[in-house]
Amino acid sequence: MPKHSKAYRAAAEKIEAGRVYAPLEAVRLAQATTTTKYDATVEVVFRLGIDPRKADQMVRGTVNLPHGTGKTARVIVFANGERAEQARAAGADEVGGDELIEKVAAGYTDFDAAVATPDLMGKVGRLGKVLGPRGLMPNPKTGTVTMDVAKAVSDIKGGKIEFRADRHANLHFIIGKVSFSDVQLVENYAAALEEILRLKPSASKGRYISKATITTTNGPGIALDQNKTRNLTSEDEAA
Repeated sequence: MPKHSKAYRAAAEKIEAGRVYAPLEAVRLAQATTTTKYDATVEVVFRLGIDPRKADQMVRGTVNLPHGTGKTARVIVFANGERAEQARAAGADEVGGDELIEKVAAGYTDFDAAVATPDLMGKVGRLGKVLGPRGLMPNPKTGTVTMDVAKAVSDIKGGKIEFRADRHANLHFIIGKVSFSDVQLVENYAAALEEILRLKPSASKGRYISKATITTTNGPGIALDQNKTRNLTSEDEAA
């Protein structure tokens, strides 16, 4: 087992073993147990009752967090002509056609999201080995393959996050930074939770969200009451 720092052990002592916390209380505890000197990211992990090997049980989507992520995402856009100009005007960090495709093919991945116009997907599709493992491949289901590149860039820059269950049925997503207010973090969590619940596959049987944990960068995990889905900013404790 990895040896944890003194700060981590001190933070972990504040968490009651075997207890699940209501969202508001869990967020406050996460803020109180952060172990970094910088403004750490707050992340939630769900264990889903799905079989990700089956296409009809894959959970993947996007959501616009009402208070953003606390980070301005770097976005590249594969587009030419007028669409390229629209992407630049919307604040894309890098825009291009063949030359940008070649740059990414050579290993360039210093960005958080990629958008592409449909006409370039034949070429962008060849970047699967580079973009796929990093979850950066443009996809029409997440709004990143579109002619409206300006909207896609604005949405991502404004706090749109993408989530996807991994092969172990775990789903990770961020809800902001430690410096956010507790209510802002809970409202971001609520927005993500609502969308994830909406995307529950009809083929999924039994409990959909079997376990939930909230944590900060390098901080200890806090068991979250995944059954509480309404009035999340209330003071009520988990049952």
